[in-house]
Amino acid sequence: MSDEQIPQALINNIDDFVGFLKYERNLSGKTLDNYQRQLLVIASQIPVKDWSQLTSQHVKSVLAQARRNNLSPRSIALRLSALRTFCRFLVSQGVLQNNPAQSISAPKQGRPLPKQLSVDEMTQLLNINDDSVLAVRDKAIMELAYGCGLRLSELSGLNLVNIEDAGRRLRVRGKGSKERILPVGKVAREALSEWLKIRGQLADIGEQAVFLSKRKQRISTRQIAKRMEHWAREQHLHRPVSPHKLRHSYATHLLESSGDLRGVQELLGHANLSTTQVYTHLDFQHLAQVYDKAHPRAKK
Repeated sequence: MSDEQIPQALINNIDDFVGFLKYERNLSGKTLDNYQRQLLVIASQIPVKDWSQLTSQHVKSVLAQARRNNLSPRSIALRLSALRTFCRFLVSQGVLQNNPAQSISAPKQGRPLPKQLSVDEMTQLLNINDDSVLAVRDKAIMELAYGCGLRLSELSGLNLVNIEDAGRRLRVRGKGSKERILPVGKVAREALSEWLKIRGQLADIGEQAVFLSKRKQRISTRQIAKRMEHWAREQHLHRPVSPHKLRHSYATHLLESSGDLRGVQELLGHANLSTTQVYTHLDFQHLAQVYDKAHPRAKK
């Protein structure tokens, strides 16, 4: 069934749900697109004209179809999660009496470990000997990404008003508009200060964005990602570099040094501790390597 053949009643409820996520939950445009795309695929596969007719058997058939289409366990789990959240919304609106997706289990999936740069690699990346406007800007962006664990959207969306206490802390609005206050270390603070001194070369009067592009507009997330790729090549790193990798590196190095999982959770802005716990696996790998190299009983 194509999108044109999907009953209008199904589409109307999807539109209402996306509107709810946008205006009530304040989710990003990318997240909204993902929800809408998943739900339209589901609506094209179920033989109902109204969501009130949805049953757990329909949910199982959607997952079976996803497996026949060779979707990965992760993709199937994402589809089920979208449907489960949508059904919860429909229950709140009185369209469904109960959530038919609630008791359906997602396929088991191996949780991929985040990839991070070593401390030496981070030093190599950030040791930029270039005083051009873009280089100073990019160094400040990367120092904040690594020094504060900022998400890509948080880097792009950073405003002057978010810089507090002479640059010693940042007030950041993350996922779901949740606000957190982050300490800014000495090196990141110095890099930010150097950028702010020359920011006026790219910023018009009254501009609030901290980081600007050559066109004197707020720098986009895509531009930030491309500039990090550029500096990975310039600094002769033989590994890909991304904003997400710098955030992972921040979390991993912080956890290795402190062991404070709750503290790292707060700094990263994770709603659930389970999201942060993936870094304990990385920490264990590091400790296991130390053990293998240092303990006399570990030597083969």
